[in-house]
Amino acid sequence: MTRKLIAFDIDGTILDSNKRPLDSTLAALKELRAKGHMLTIATGRSYLFAKEVIDELGFDHYILCNGAGAFVENQQVYKNILNPSELKRFIALTKDMNIDTAALNLNEIKRNTNFKPDIMDEAMQSFGQQIPEYDEDFYHKNDIYQVLAYFDHSLDGHFEADFPEFRFVRWHPNSVDVIPHNGSKAATIMHVAEQFGFKKEDTIAFGDGLNDLEMLQTVGTGVAMGNAEDSIKEIAALVTDTNDNDGIAKALKQLGLI
Repeated sequence: MTRKLIAFDIDGTILDSNKRPLDSTLAALKELRAKGHMLTIATGRSYLFAKEVIDELGFDHYILCNGAGAFVENQQVYKNILNPSELKRFIALTKDMNIDTAALNLNEIKRNTNFKPDIMDEAMQSFGQQIPEYDEDFYHKNDIYQVLAYFDHSLDGHFEADFPEFRFVRWHPNSVDVIPHNGSKAATIMHVAEQFGFKKEDTIAFGDGLNDLEMLQTVGTGVAMGNAEDSIKEIAALVTDTNDNDGIAKALKQLGLI
């Protein structure tokens, strides 16, 4: 069997609705590894928020911050941070608009503002985290891979023209990820694939959210979970069962990998 590079989103994909991996998923990962496939996490989370899942599920390859950082055998092989001067300008503008933001490096997250803590808290709770601590100087002193901007759909498309170096990827009704424009899960997966000798047709990705759309379109086989957004299901090569009903294991069986 040809060796595959297989990428898994975390929330809504490799974790069920209770934020736990299914037994069928754990068994599938064990079998894939035994057969020699390369498995990676591909998440919007930073290492801070992904570490528990990475460790519990035994991953030593992981793509973080929607592609802004990549690690192979726990060593960083790719780094793509936000432009510091443009980031400063963006945070100044959002402050003027009373929009909260939080800045992330790989291991920490700090919020820059405190306009609407309830909105920030709702978004963070959606993946089991607390509102970030306040430190308005954090982004000045660190390499920032990603910013969370807490605004709703009414401002979708508002910032792109003024900030062409940034991409705005919605992951929650009240929050978007701000990442480098040339960065994405898709681009980083293909970078890793090329670096380690995988053809496009031998790359597979599982996802459920809007930040997975380009990834599922770009890899050789994009698998949408049964709980995925309709727009994700429409572009996927394969739609499997939900993250609560053995979706990953069922898709891997259908693909003949387990």
